[in-house]
Amino acid sequence: MEPSILERSQHPISRRDIDPNVLKVLYRLIAADYAGYLVGGGVRDLMMGRRPKDFDVATSAHPQQVRDLFRNSRLIGRRFRLVHVFFGQQNIEVATFRRRAEDVAEGEDPMIRHDNTFGTPEEDAFRRDFTINALFYDPRSFQVLDYVGGVPDLEARLIRTVGDPEVRMREDPVRMIRAVRFATKLDFQIEPDTRAAIIRHCGDLAKASVPRLVEEIFRTLSFRGAERALLLMQELGLLEILLPKLSVHLRATAPDDGNLAIAATTRNLAALGRSIENGVEPSRPLVLACVFADMHRTTVANAGEAHRLELVDFLRERGFSRADTDHMRLLLEAATHMMTRSRLARRIVRRPYYPEARHFFELIAPTYDLEVAAFDRFLDETRDHPPRHRRAPSAEAGHTAGSPGASGSSISGPPVRRRRRHRGGRRRRPSATSVLTAAISSPDGGNDAGVNANESLPATPAATADDSAPDERGADRLPGHR
Repeated sequence: MEPSILERSQHPISRRDIDPNVLKVLYRLIAADYAGYLVGGGVRDLMMGRRPKDFDVATSAHPQQVRDLFRNSRLIGRRFRLVHVFFGQQNIEVATFRRRAEDVAEGEDPMIRHDNTFGTPEEDAFRRDFTINALFYDPRSFQVLDYVGGVPDLEARLIRTVGDPEVRMREDPVRMIRAVRFATKLDFQIEPDTRAAIIRHCGDLAKASVPRLVEEIFRTLSFRGAERALLLMQELGLLEILLPKLSVHLRATAPDDGNLAIAATTRNLAALGRSIENGVEPSRPLVLACVFADMHRTTVANAGEAHRLELVDFLRERGFSRADTDHMRLLLEAATHMMTRSRLARRIVRRPYYPEARHFFELIAPTYDLEVAAFDRFLDETRDHPPRHRRAPSAEAGHTAGSPGASGSSISGPPVRRRRRHRGGRRRRPSATSVLTAAISSPDGGNDAGVNANESLPATPAATADDSAPDERGADRLPGHR
């Protein structure tokens, strides 16, 4: 099959828009008599006048041949062998042309099990998911090659599968999530037959690889417009399979007119999208926190201890990592204390995750008509008025018996007793018998104990008038007995 060819004057792609390291890889492949094309989303974005985040290269060279050609590379993958060529922190993915998996008999599971057979550029184009992702750019002739009708779909702003959508969705159910992501990210519509196939086979997502599903969920909810992606997944039935608790929450909190675009969860994701557009790169826990903030607030935050970790357990069962879910829980609980301005909110300020928790609180506060400034005033008030159970240290607190000023009349209170740390076990309080024995055996009848204990204190008139006067705190106490 001959491709539809766009000459240099018929498309907007220029080599000036391609990363220089990607061009180095392409030209070295071409110099070694291999075919080398720019493929996939990079070509799609360049055709739309957008700046690609990354570039993929397809070649006729086999993986080991590519590895031998680039010393700064390594082989990755088991079933699907790829080569990553490294330029410092940047890595460029180079894949060999492949063809579609072998056809299966009627009634058998068509999910791809083996897809590592090398092929031609045409066969490689027909094994890709959507027509807009199956365009090739040839750096030698500056032509765009279109085998599957991707250019007309770009112009019509349509997401269409390559080939029969029924078969393609069953081959790889993760394509359903990718269709939603591309439709919302590019502001395209899903072609009717492709849309019908997604609704009909959404249950096949349960068969897909769990790590791939988690990765696609994060990709779909981590860009501006992610709130539309969430609603589209709910509309197509995907959210009920991927995150059923969230799907139930959206239905339960829907406005009376059913417009989920103004629901709290949608507004929280929209706030995250605006932050991303301003240059913020959210962590995965922050994305999860924005997605589940309203669900946590309404069904978990006010529940008992037994429900505190229910959301974390639910996400762990869906394949999300412990690190991401535990960190999400910290953000959700911190935001709850900031909303209610509880006494624990003062401690959160000293936690290492506070900057991210503060950013999260600022994102969702408008959804619940909360003022961030009110929380700041609360913190200022607690700084100006410390809790009553904490006594401010006085200037004389550091004076002890024997220190300068300890025996002067300027001290209004008794000397500060400092607790001494004892080693070797628990200190036992002396019994009355042992104290009495020590007092009797003393040459002066035990009066040394009383003198030593009070020699640094100023004598009072009452004490000098009558040394035999009983202590008003208890005349029958023995020296040293408490």
